[in-house]
Amino acid sequence: MIKWEHSIFVLPFALCGMLAAHGLPSGHALAWIIVAMVAARSAAMAFNRLADASIDAVNPRTRMRALPAGTLTRGFVGRFVVVSSAIFIFAAAQLNRLSFLLSPLALAVLLLYSFTKRFTRWSHLVLGFAMGMAPSAAWIAVRGSLDPRILLLTAAVTFWGGGFDVLYACQDYEFDRQSGLHSIPRYCGIGRSLWIARGFHLAMLLLLVSLVVVFGLGWVAMTGVAAVALLLGYEHSLVSPSDLSKLNAAFFTTNGVISVVFFLFIAGDLFVRR
Repeated sequence: MIKWEHSIFVLPFALCGMLAAHGLPSGHALAWIIVAMVAARSAAMAFNRLADASIDAVNPRTRMRALPAGTLTRGFVGRFVVVSSAIFIFAAAQLNRLSFLLSPLALAVLLLYSFTKRFTRWSHLVLGFAMGMAPSAAWIAVRGSLDPRILLLTAAVTFWGGGFDVLYACQDYEFDRQSGLHSIPRYCGIGRSLWIARGFHLAMLLLLVSLVVVFGLGWVAMTGVAAVALLLGYEHSLVSPSDLSKLNAAFFTTNGVISVVFFLFIAGDLFVRR
């Protein structure tokens, strides 16, 4: 039901927020940030599968997922959501008071995203924001307060996640039209949606450049932004309006590499300068 390794998508951005806040934190903080991240994503993914079970059952692309295929029961998945959510809130409580107080709000965003495709074409950006909360949450976990500068990384991740979700949704263009679900591809068509995804990713790059400037980072970090730009260009080169066959490679492999590469360059810049 959930691929644990896909936690790599957002975790490196959370670690960037953590490093920007304090450099290398204590082992206690690092451990609980990782637990909170994995638990939050697990709760969100499982809840999404639960909320979309009836939709997944009639979509040819998703009908073999665990719930529609009968591999897991709704009761089990519901309990998994509750346990994962409890672990997330407990982990937040181990960090500081503000993390604990904000954890139910963060959880609400993560869970309620699953319903947005029922009423807005902009659900892709809601998903992006659910991911983008990670670096700001990690900053709060370390500092116990929020610096507005880290919101640049939250915005960058929002557009990054929104962009690749638009790409991914192109696979369901016909299904969304027939079932009445809302998405950018349904309303704009695949060709225009690919350009919208490119626009989102351009916004991400501009925000990353702004982040480097605002935090006073150097050429190592800027090289990381350039590497992200090249990887995004490669990702978009894999898909076209007439050929979406390489979309899984574009979505899973390239985006996982993007997050890790950016983290390594940011970490390298911070440690070199300190």
